[in-house]
Amino acid sequence: MKRLLLCLIFFSFPALSQESIVFGVHSKTAPLEWRNNGVDQGFNIELMHRIGQLTDKRIIIRRKSFQQLVKDVHNPGSDIDVIAVVSPVNLDRKLSQSDPIYATHAKAYTLQGKALINSWTDLVGKRVAIKKGAFVDVYLSGYPQKFNRVDVDLYETGFKQLIEGEVDVVIAESFVARRLLPLYPSVRSSSDALIYGAFNFVCNGKKAALMQEINDALRQLKLSGEYDRLVNKWFGTGREKVDLTSTEKRMFSLAILVAIVSASGMIYTGFISASLRRRKKALDAELIQRRRVEAEISNISKQFQSVLDGIPHGVTIVNRELQRLWSNDNNVHLLISEDFHYIDDQAFDLRPAVLQVLNEQKSLIADMMYLEQYWQLQIHPIANDQVVVLLEESTEQHKLRQANEEASRLASLGELSAGIAHEINNPTGLILHSISLFSAAIKDLNPAANYYQQQNPFWQIAGLAPSQAMEEMAVSGDTIEEAAKRISRIVNDLKRYALPNLTQDHTLVSLNEVVEVALRLTANQTKTRQVTKLLHLPSPRIMGDAQQLHQVLINLIQNACHACAAHEGSIQISTQVNQGRALIKVNDNGCGMDSATLKRITEPFFTTRRTEGGSGLGLSVCSRIIKEHQGQMQIHSAPGKGTRIQLSFALVQE
Repeated sequence: MKRLLLCLIFFSFPALSQESIVFGVHSKTAPLEWRNNGVDQGFNIELMHRIGQLTDKRIIIRRKSFQQLVKDVHNPGSDIDVIAVVSPVNLDRKLSQSDPIYATHAKAYTLQGKALINSWTDLVGKRVAIKKGAFVDVYLSGYPQKFNRVDVDLYETGFKQLIEGEVDVVIAESFVARRLLPLYPSVRSSSDALIYGAFNFVCNGKKAALMQEINDALRQLKLSGEYDRLVNKWFGTGREKVDLTSTEKRMFSLAILVAIVSASGMIYTGFISASLRRRKKALDAELIQRRRVEAEISNISKQFQSVLDGIPHGVTIVNRELQRLWSNDNNVHLLISEDFHYIDDQAFDLRPAVLQVLNEQKSLIADMMYLEQYWQLQIHPIANDQVVVLLEESTEQHKLRQANEEASRLASLGELSAGIAHEINNPTGLILHSISLFSAAIKDLNPAANYYQQQNPFWQIAGLAPSQAMEEMAVSGDTIEEAAKRISRIVNDLKRYALPNLTQDHTLVSLNEVVEVALRLTANQTKTRQVTKLLHLPSPRIMGDAQQLHQVLINLIQNACHACAAHEGSIQISTQVNQGRALIKVNDNGCGMDSATLKRITEPFFTTRRTEGGSGLGLSVCSRIIKEHQGQMQIHSAPGKGTRIQLSFALVQE
């Protein structure tokens, strides 16, 4: 006897030491959880038992009232670990909760003959029964309505009060209502779904680790397909579970009726049997088709998930509280790195960026830097409280844009070179002419060689009277100085323009000086056109890169020259200030452009001068430079009516 007792203790010890989960249940509703002949059964209970097997925990079922379970689960010291409840899809309970288990909804129920409920506004002024603590109650805490609320402990209590005239409407969860409707024939469904919800397992926040284990097991069941098999078992077409006690009563009454009318019932039963067989075949075919579709959906879902995981760019979904709802984990660390900042060195903070996108419901696209790399950040709203954050490395594209800009500048530099040579040639000729005068004068002023001539009253210097020669030499000296300064200005402008752009830092730039430099470098092209210059004083100033702005204006002037006929063309360049904006306007009376050309002029490599050596890079680069300066470019043109271009920038106030 002692040996037997020791064996029992030895073999039962692992069971006693095994951890357990106390699962609280309350419902009498099939197919979720109910008791039949003293046995607890249903979808929630079987699912929890499978979770217990995966987590190596013993499941203990404990039955209480719904309100007591809700109270217990909020108390970390209670004997209840987990319960299954419905939560509205857009409101979370203040508890640790699992992934959704199964979808449901709540509708309005009234007495037969009453008006239908089309929306919440139809409930204004009515007495509405609400189950305390249920998901309808949770939903209304976030969306209060203008009706007279009557709290009940059970939906069945609400149905009874509806029949007795104590309430006008009951808002009930669909699974419970479907079980109750046969018991209350005078009650009917009076609306479409008013609230959508999902069944979840919930526990106290201090048992979050337990909920994490439950969630992991639940996801494993979904991935393995066993979750789908449980859903088909308890909710599948033709297999919906019912209250067995009430079913047995109805079947007994039906058996008595069949016995009374057995003679005539045989024919009717045969007809019904044939119909049922046909219906069964149809349902079997429908079930097979449904399972096939579900398998295909599952495969597509897995494939889509694999595609998302394989995307090299970062894809992350977050909500308003910056909770990460999903991510493929690519480069997600950049979003919280102190080295991740806007391209203008402005610090980046994800929270205000997400709030801005959600509040404005407008996408944010920005160029970013991380160490020596360039990135493009995109934040798009996908719901009222969710955004998708996309991260794509653009270092190579940035280098290509820089090369594109350099190519455009070199192209215009080549076009300017002939004109620059001519501009330098004119002052060089003046210098040479003046030097010839000085050379002749030096010979005539040499004391040793010209003593006799200096004694002659008709002595001349460089063929001129001495006084006249001195005046001419003074003028020539000024001419040489001015010509040298002119050459120096042109050379310095050309050197600055030809230098590669190595900095992203913006400084104060005078728009009048930008115009002057651009006109000096394009003087040879504009000399056969009538150029009018109207500059605002004092000069408008902006924050920018002078070299890049020179490139923009030189391209616009060159385009205007190409559009205007020589000796007939007219070009007007002006700077203005208007409503806190600094403006540069370039107008010409050239050939103009049609609407098809206007739509494409900023496309890279699009040009109407391909046969004349046009590269199609100019306006493409200009457009990008203006955007990087937070500026705007407006172009108005029509064939035969010339072109008007306006550049607008933020004005720096003096």
